[in-house]
Amino acid sequence: MSEPRPICLIARRIPAAGGDRIAERCEVREGGPAATPDLLRELAPGTAAIVTDPTVAVGPELLDAAGPGLRLVANFAVGYDNIDLEACRERGVIATNTPDVLTDATAELALALTLAAARGLPAAERRLRDGEWKGFDTTGDLGTGLSGATFGIVGMGRIGRRYAELVRPLAGSILYTARNPKPEAEAALGAERSELEQLLGGADVVSLHAAATPETAGMIGDRELESMRPGAILVNTARGSLVDSAALAAALDAGTIAAAGLDVYENEPDVAPELLAAPNCVLLPHVGSATTGARDAMAGLVADAVVAVLDGRQPPNRLV
Repeated sequence: MSEPRPICLIARRIPAAGGDRIAERCEVREGGPAATPDLLRELAPGTAAIVTDPTVAVGPELLDAAGPGLRLVANFAVGYDNIDLEACRERGVIATNTPDVLTDATAELALALTLAAARGLPAAERRLRDGEWKGFDTTGDLGTGLSGATFGIVGMGRIGRRYAELVRPLAGSILYTARNPKPEAEAALGAERSELEQLLGGADVVSLHAAATPETAGMIGDRELESMRPGAILVNTARGSLVDSAALAAALDAGTIAAAGLDVYENEPDVAPELLAAPNCVLLPHVGSATTGARDAMAGLVADAVVAVLDGRQPPNRLV
């Protein structure tokens, strides 16, 4: 009689590029796109691995519901602020993430949001679709040109560096913040390291690429927005916790800054009503990594982690 296969809980769902490999090795329980915390706790007992994503919090309750046989929490994302790493460490549970493979996709999305916000493209398209466009207008739909602009990049990690490479042909100059100097980026891109306050006051576009930590929570609030240029554009493809949504909506209403492009929010999937009503605000539903290639590669890394841990090997991209 064969031994039972280990159980893997996929909290919501992942592409077949990784899901099929996990199913070959494990009994799979899947919460589905609308999975609730209660449902996940019901599905968790006896699991050896949990595959999660940024929308699913993994803390003591879910870890304890899984039981002592839990060996891995594999996060389908680069950011891991949804996982209580200390709780994993205390229980001897490994945690992993999926860096590198979504760098291009997310940086490209940040560039797309930058351009869309600068030129007011969603509002212009809505007018056309609603039949309000009456032909070429010399004074209508006026946006902001970016050639020669100063780009401020908050966080010069993998994605921030790639965004800098993409905007370099447009940029007059590039400012960046980072815990440590990035001499390679400075040499290759002509980027200049700056404190956040100076960057906010000097940039025409501010693009956020910092990790979500207690220190970065609310790093862009009323005071920071007030310090930005009146024609500035704020882009966030990192984590929603970096920006105070109410403060941003108020700044857009008041014309304190010109526009914003957001792919992430404080309480996803909920979006603050003030942002939904704010002018010149391009909103996307957390699609930064949503290319077929990136998502398949992320699923592959998750499967690599599951198989490695079940085989007793060191998984790739271990966090704890």
